[in-house]
Amino acid sequence: MARLKRIIVQVKAESNCLAHALIIAKSYRHGNKIRPVVDRLIETIGIDLSRGGGVPELMRFQEHLKEYRIVVFGGLNCEDIYFDGGVES
Repeated sequence: MARLKRIIVQVKAESNCLAHALIIAKSYRHGNKIRPVVDRLIETIGIDLSRGGGVPELMRFQEHLKEYRIVVFGGLNCEDIYFDGGVES
């Protein structure tokens, strides 16, 4: 039986907030050791988040992290979905 895991991560507007949120959601919480993991993920995917990120970057993360379903909400309302990686466009 498949086990559904739900993780909600709230992030502030920072240059690498997408990558940080995804790494935290993958449970790589090791204090100061999180930065190298974030940098490695960004380098592996080959994206630049120095000016922030949006849907194109989320799509690249979703392509790389196929075993996860990335869902980004626009607020606290569960129906206010900004991005859903499990839905084909």
